[in-house]
Amino acid sequence: MPHTSEWTVRLHLFEDDAGTTKAQLTLDTGTTELTGHGSAHCHPADPDVPEIGDELAAGRAMNDLARKLLRTAEHDIEGVGATRPRRQEVTDGWLT
Repeated sequence: MPHTSEWTVRLHLFEDDAGTTKAQLTLDTGTTELTGHGSAHCHPADPDVPEIGDELAAGRAMNDLARKLLRTAEHDIEGVGATRPRRQEVTDGWLT
């Protein structure tokens, strides 16, 4: 049975005076809303490049959101009486 839907994603980035960038990523499916969070901290010895902090914080928020979405799908699968899929660990090489 064909199915088409459109989901909306909003990304908000915030940087404070201490060199910390925070990201909030919200997925709106029309029936459910999930939010992922991520942050990045600029080491005092490193040059301050805001774009790098944005990239790291956003990537970490995406990772957080992906884990939440997979857990939601696993819960929904169990809710319809199907067998729960084997969990795969997501590794991306970023420090958290």
